[in-house]
Amino acid sequence: MQTLQVQRGRPPHLAIILIGNDPASHTYVNAKCKACQANGFQFTLFQYKALKEEALLQLIAQINQDDTIDGLIVQLPLPRHISVQAVIHHIRPEKDVDGFHALNYGRMARNLPSHIPATPLGIMTLLAHYEIETCGKHCVIVGRSTTVGAPLSILMSRDAYPGNATVTLCHSQTRDLCTLTRQADILVAAVGHPQLIKADMVREGAIVIDVGITRVPDATSPKGYQIQGDVDFEQVAPRCSYITPVPGGVGPMTITALLLNTLRAAQQSL
Repeated sequence: MQTLQVQRGRPPHLAIILIGNDPASHTYVNAKCKACQANGFQFTLFQYKALKEEALLQLIAQINQDDTIDGLIVQLPLPRHISVQAVIHHIRPEKDVDGFHALNYGRMARNLPSHIPATPLGIMTLLAHYEIETCGKHCVIVGRSTTVGAPLSILMSRDAYPGNATVTLCHSQTRDLCTLTRQADILVAAVGHPQLIKADMVREGAIVIDVGITRVPDATSPKGYQIQGDVDFEQVAPRCSYITPVPGGVGPMTITALLLNTLRAAQQSL
């Protein structure tokens, strides 16, 4: 990091675009800004109460041409009048540190260097850090989103570590979900359905990774809500060898992965 800053005369620089008043999005963006400050990254926040799609695409084009900015993310979800696919398509792949561009997605599937979506990359980093054996294991992923479930299924099945797992990708149309989750050596819940995964859905000794994070109304809480994951932590934890908490588990790893992608983008700019 210090060597990179000396070579370029500046730290890695992340641009963040935030549109609208979604409270969760503001919370996530604030966390990303704080992480940049804590790690010596420069960041620029483009924040709008409302913005037309054409104006957003023009802003992205300007950032694409700005050589002082290494990475760009557009905070999701976006207002309904803006096409998410159009936005992702217009970000230069080199600056797409969220890893959503089709070129990055395709290179990831071919096991070529690319920006990997931040949450899956955070999960893979977590597995590697704790030296979790994945080769030959059965990994069951509940949720097929293009931001988490689908890319994670690719990463876990690649010929690499972590990886080389047998992967089952479940979704809303999957029949007899409980039977599949009970077979999992590694169970990943990423559907945004609070406490969907109960103790009887998890086999003894399984590794459980909870990606879900939902605000549930709670009149007894000072904030008026509590954060819940997709896993019923209190029920499931006693059965697990490892389990990630919510909050404080996958969320911080996602931000770590985002900064890692930004650092790599900065290195590539040399």
